[in-house]
Amino acid sequence: MELNKQNIKKILLLITFGIVLFSAVQNYEDVLSIAGNLLAVFKPFFIGCAMAFILNVFMRPIEERLFAPLNRKNSKAWSYLRRPVSLLAAFGIVLGIIFILLFMIIPEIGRTGKMIIDQLPDQLDHFFTWLSGALSSLNLSVEMFQDLQIDWNKIVNTALSSLKTGGSAVVNTTVGITTTIVGGVANLFLGLVFCIYLLLQKETLAVQCRNLMSAFLPKKFVEWVLEVGSLSNRIFSKFVSGQCTEAVILGVLCFIGMRIFSMPYALVISALVGVTALIPVFGAFIGAGVGAFLILMEEPMKAVWFIVFIIVLQQLEGNLIYPRVVGSSVGLPGLWVLMAVTVGSSFGGVTGMLLSVPACSVLYAVVQKTVRERLKAMREKEAAAAASVPQEEAAEKPE
Repeated sequence: MELNKQNIKKILLLITFGIVLFSAVQNYEDVLSIAGNLLAVFKPFFIGCAMAFILNVFMRPIEERLFAPLNRKNSKAWSYLRRPVSLLAAFGIVLGIIFILLFMIIPEIGRTGKMIIDQLPDQLDHFFTWLSGALSSLNLSVEMFQDLQIDWNKIVNTALSSLKTGGSAVVNTTVGITTTIVGGVANLFLGLVFCIYLLLQKETLAVQCRNLMSAFLPKKFVEWVLEVGSLSNRIFSKFVSGQCTEAVILGVLCFIGMRIFSMPYALVISALVGVTALIPVFGAFIGAGVGAFLILMEEPMKAVWFIVFIIVLQQLEGNLIYPRVVGSSVGLPGLWVLMAVTVGSSFGGVTGMLLSVPACSVLYAVVQKTVRERLKAMREKEAAAAASVPQEEAAEKPE
């Protein structure tokens, strides 16, 4: 094979890539540190992109459907105001939902905490009564525990010395927590600014990105990136809208069932179950656990029935509602949904659980399409080879 300029260029690129990869593996700790610092620098941008994507799910139907009569008038003033007004409306809807849920859930949790504090003495009396009965059945008496000699001075001195020793650690921890909170607020504010700019100029930014890639990257690669980007946008949008719809349906069904069975805190627990249902697969169980605890403080037996009710409702939702509302929109089989949620929670906690399903759906769709195209090409090649064999045999036969 002749070594032309193109082949030499490819060989040099492979050698350079191998050297860089070998150096990165040898110094992987430094590479991970640099990657972590870069992610920290660009974290506000990532937050802004995530916020913009979620808000765009609400903003697009407002802009295209709710304001459709105004859009048809072709008013120049409205063409300037349409995007900012739609963005403000989307912000208003999201913030309104958050505040309504907070005002519903937080007061009830506070009231339950106060109830626990008020009932704590009675609960302790019941516990000690039960403990006395248990000790009596074991031929033990409570007095033997009362006769134990406890050196309270020694306990106090040990506690004070521990506080002195760990005082600096407490201060450092407090400073670290404060720094983390301040940094989180700053990142959230910068992310909000990025979000606003992205939503106000999303078409312009999309054209600029397309032109930038077309200028420096091969055409086939650009087409592949645009195709994957379009697929990702479609899947993520359907996932967010489907997950919100599924959460609302589950919350409403939970409220109806709790009202039918006369369970306490129906509205609060239903709202909590609906919100936590935004987390795929495991979310509803998290809300159900908190709801069962709230009911347990008031009517313990109904807490048991609530758990049974939630298990039945979750089966109904997982087998009928979720596949129709969310599963079909992301096109991911149930086994891969469970695997995506498990892996995502291991790497990114709640955020990883939320992003893992649509991300895995995009990967699943890309791999499925690639496999389908390669199999089709292999079948066509085999068919062409099979068709060429009889022609060659006919050409070899004597006349």
